[in-house]
Amino acid sequence: MRRALIPLLAGVMLAGCSSPEPRFYALAPVPGAAAPARFHDIEIRRPGLAGYLDRSDVVLRFSGYQLGTDSQVRWASPLGEMIGRILAQNLAQRLPGAAVYTDEGAISADPDARVEVDIRRFDPDASGNVVLDAAYAIERGSSHRPLSTQTVRITEQPSGAGAAQQAAAMSRLLGTLADDIAVDLRRASGPGGPGLETSAP
Repeated sequence: MRRALIPLLAGVMLAGCSSPEPRFYALAPVPGAAAPARFHDIEIRRPGLAGYLDRSDVVLRFSGYQLGTDSQVRWASPLGEMIGRILAQNLAQRLPGAAVYTDEGAISADPDARVEVDIRRFDPDASGNVVLDAAYAIERGSSHRPLSTQTVRITEQPSGAGAAQQAAAMSRLLGTLADDIAVDLRRASGPGGPGLETSAP
């Protein structure tokens, strides 16, 4: 009996010491004001990420020169890919009639405009506000001629504590960033702007 109990007790102890399953989080599109632009095909390049953000673990805090993560709180897909995909979805909703796609997808058509984004910070600060510090550039697709270059720093207060609330705040910030990019795309492609050339009748 004693010999039979030893493997059973060992199994119970191992089960008690096993780590919990990780929790996975994802960003989501956020709707905004819709108005068309004269660009027909818009490509979103995979955003550049600061190195400390380019990880599977969600950065839960960054203060006092210390980065806070939890190995059980992870992104459902690579953060750079996810941000690019969500920006494309946001812009497609804001620019009806335009085909908006990422450079990592199956579409390989030459775009009329290309959007490049560099993200320097995208995490909570010491007070708990999520900070998005980024720069973006809009280029003429075929010639890479710059049409607009902007820097943004925006913040969002999560509705509560926890990774789900942080992901929701980050999603809203990407919606605000998409608003700004959509405005610049409309301006660049508008009458008299440097966007699409029009042919003579």
